[in-house]
Amino acid sequence: MDQATRTELEAAAFRTLVEHLRGRTDVQNIELMELAGFCRNCLSKWIKAAADERGVAADFEDIRASIYGMPYDEWKAKYQTEATAEQLAAFKAHAAEDSK
Repeated sequence: MDQATRTELEAAAFRTLVEHLRGRTDVQNIELMELAGFCRNCLSKWIKAAADERGVAADFEDIRASIYGMPYDEWKAKYQTEATAEQLAAFKAHAAEDSK
């Protein structure tokens, strides 16, 4: 497989992932962090970092809105729930493991 085709397929898979996450508003970012080690905000930060590395001007909030499908504050007001004590404990435990 040539590099252009590979990049095209990876981009298509990424777009599918983003659409899937947009449809799963019931899945909280903290749950994604606990289980997968990344969340919607991480995806936004990775895109911003890639843009910065390449000298491409990109606004972080615009990038984040492209991941969430709406401005982040709007998504947060509509869908984000308060993290439970168990979720916070699990998140902190994973963060501690990752920092080792």
